Amino acid sequence: MPLFHGHQKVFIGAAIYSMLTVFIYNYHISNALLYVLAERGSRAEGILTAINYISLKFKLLKALSFILLLTIFSIFAFGQVGKFGEADIAELQMTDCSFEKNASAMILFDVAKVSYDKWKGITMERHRRIKIFNEQGLSYANIKLPYSSDSDVSMIRDIEAVTYNLVGGAPQKTVIDAKQIYSQKIDKESREYIIPFVNVKPGSVIELRYKWKTRYGNNYPSWSFQSDLPTQYSEYDRDFNSYGFNTVANVNRQFEKDTIVTTKEGRRHTWAMKNIPAFKLELYMHSLEDNIQYIAFYPAVTFRRWPTVANKLMEDEDFGKQLDIAIDGEADIIGKAGKLKNDFDKIEYLFNTVKTNMLWNKNDMWYTRDGIKKAWQKKTGNSTEINLILYHLLAKTGFKPSLLVFGKREYGEIKAGDPGYSRLNKTVVQLAVDSTSNLVLDATSKYNSYNSTPYELLGLNMLSINPETKISDIIKLNSNHQSEETTVLSAALQADGKLSGTVEISSSFYKKVNRLMQYDEMGSQKYLDGIKGDKSSLVISKYTRANMQTDTLPLSEHFDFTMKLADVDDDYIYFKPTVLANIGQNPFLSEERLSDIDYVYLNKFTFIGRYTVPKGYKIDVLPKRTTLAMADNSIIFRRIVGEQEGQIVSNYVISFNKARFSRDEYKGLHDFYKKMFELLNEQIVLKKG
Repeated sequence: MPLFHGHQKVFIGAAIYSMLTVFIYNYHISNALLYVLAERGSRAEGILTAINYISLKFKLLKALSFILLLTIFSIFAFGQVGKFGEADIAELQMTDCSFEKNASAMILFDVAKVSYDKWKGITMERHRRIKIFNEQGLSYANIKLPYSSDSDVSMIRDIEAVTYNLVGGAPQKTVIDAKQIYSQKIDKESREYIIPFVNVKPGSVIELRYKWKTRYGNNYPSWSFQSDLPTQYSEYDRDFNSYGFNTVANVNRQFEKDTIVTTKEGRRHTWAMKNIPAFKLELYMHSLEDNIQYIAFYPAVTFRRWPTVANKLMEDEDFGKQLDIAIDGEADIIGKAGKLKNDFDKIEYLFNTVKTNMLWNKNDMWYTRDGIKKAWQKKTGNSTEINLILYHLLAKTGFKPSLLVFGKREYGEIKAGDPGYSRLNKTVVQLAVDSTSNLVLDATSKYNSYNSTPYELLGLNMLSINPETKISDIIKLNSNHQSEETTVLSAALQADGKLSGTVEISSSFYKKVNRLMQYDEMGSQKYLDGIKGDKSSLVISKYTRANMQTDTLPLSEHFDFTMKLADVDDDYIYFKPTVLANIGQNPFLSEERLSDIDYVYLNKFTFIGRYTVPKGYKIDVLPKRTTLAMADNSIIFRRIVGEQEGQIVSNYVISFNKARFSRDEYKGLHDFYKKMFELLNEQIVLKKG
């Protein structure tokens, strides 16, 4: 393998130039010599020749030669990028990832060099190599390269792919025939190349090289240093010769390289990281796209603004032009709505008509695929088709609705400073009924109601479009309403540790929606098993539910239970007052956090317990009354436990007054949860006698 490759040459040459200048200046070496030295610095032998030449003239630089050699090899050590098409036996012999032992595959290197030409636009040359360790890693050989259907926006050219295997101690190379690489449509805006790697097996190394191009000088590609695979080395090298950009680095790891150098072609900035762990999904994370280590570039002067995007959407045949298309039977629907007494009744009728007649096909995109007329006829459609039908009926009934277009939480929300279509994938309807009522309507789910904003829409940037006035803006939906879940337990405790009684669970607002969804998705038995959790002795009977279909009432669940407490001896009974509270385990045990914390909506948990003390026992220890709060009161925990008329009465409340926390706030959250769960686990002690 050659000692140096293209992306290293400029850095080494510039580094040698900078270091030698300090030493050589005092000896009046001419600028001509320095220029020759910098030029030769692009090749290892040129550097050594220059160093030896100077050392002969100035013996004081002998020590510097050694330092420079160390610099060269240290640069090489953290930037091991192989030449395309040349196998590395050491890579083929690897059996695991040194910094993530259980990985099924790893990215050996992923490097990109981005350049700008005022006539040709932006070109990114990308080179990636992946090691497959086991059967589970084979799926990472299924590589797809997305690009825009509009070749001016982006295109991919010069794709080369190779598979390497170790056969009889020697590398075997399988070049992928370019004729086997094909393109397919993703959606209206996008296509993708499918790379059919062959002869891939555990132990293989696959390699890919291609060029990504755009004619738009303001469409600078962003770069993700992190993915769902561990990455040994990732580098992004860009020039400064295109439009001005503001750089946004979403990173919490130290860069291995963060350098700016000047070459004959202009100034370049290189960022690199090494030994980057795979990004793991974390509980309550906002989205993968918004939390991985990446660097992005936003034009200092915005060429495309959100109002321009909104206007383009309204002019689109598969979006704005759909709003006035008639659907079958709409006259009857509009006529029935018109006979209802008030606006809320009309809205509820139209919303439920669309919700019950249309089946969401589980596809989300910002535009219609079949159009609203055909989707209505088929009684199925994507989310935008269903909600544009709702918009159409509301508008024809005399209302003045608007549209909200956005990117769903799990795919990454749209950025106020980065106008475009890439993250748009869903449309819902917004309707201001009066000065106090602003409804957000999504008819794709049977759990949604007309008078409650679906919780998955909260806290997201959205493009608001008023088709009538042509006014658009970026808004964010928020709710200060807490979703409450209250559990009331009444139980009698016997001397042998048997606990029996009843449980009532009342769930309102979004908590109700969650429990209804869980029940339907899991089925009754698995749902009850979820309530039991790891309490093997718990037996649930006579389970009932009420108010499932009544939006204005909380979901009510009731069941009887018996269970055997584990901590019982001849003289004492120990038990936690929260034994049947729906609290779960501490989700923040890790000392570190990679992602932001997003609860989506505000919560309030209340657990009330009433326990009858068995005859022959008395209360020995009760948890003390206490209040625990975050510094900003974003989460407050309260506990009261006492005796009342021969019963132990407990009241636990956890109130969440903030839905989203940054990862910088994680230490405070981690420490709070640790202390809170210690308090939740404190036991009541009953003593015989």
